Amino acid sequence: MIWELFFTFFKIGFISFGGGYTVIPTIQNKVVAYGWMTGAEFQKAVSVAGMAPGPIATNAVTLIGYDTAGIPGAIAACAGIVLPSLIVVIALAAFFFPYQSNKTSKSIFYGLRPVVTGLIAYAAIHFANFDKLSGYTWMNGFTLLICAGCLVLLAKYKLHPLTVIAAAGAAGIVFL
Repeated sequence: MIWELFFTFFKIGFISFGGGYTVIPTIQNKVVAYGWMTGAEFQKAVSVAGMAPGPIATNAVTLIGYDTAGIPGAIAACAGIVLPSLIVVIALAAFFFPYQSNKTSKSIFYGLRPVVTGLIAYAAIHFANFDKLSGYTWMNGFTLLICAGCLVLLAKYKLHPLTVIAAAGAAGIVFL
């Protein structure tokens, strides 16, 4: 079980690009397919992982590994998701260092930005529509209203993000 966790998340970590939110649907697919968690349990694990400091994908797979095989599972899952990135970053840094000011390499990385943005948007939409059983209720609408309010507070009024997070949390506690 420990090796299965490690290799599953190693493969996912090796193909992931763009951050934790872009890989959440792939992790969900594998976790549910292997029967390590149900979809609802996975959604709760990702929610908890999002509240913890650090990368969400790493936190989520650590929780999945812990839930599946205890502390050894958490270590194996975390190492599996992190190790490929470490290897690739070291290899790319050694390769691209001489070409860091090259116009072509800058253009390539600039061109990847829309792809990463699309992957993050897909992950958000997929995660938001995962629980089809609950449908769209007033709670979902109010959650979207809180989200919109947070965007306004951040963009228009330039409030500090911690203030906005605290206000959103308070609104959720009071109204939901």
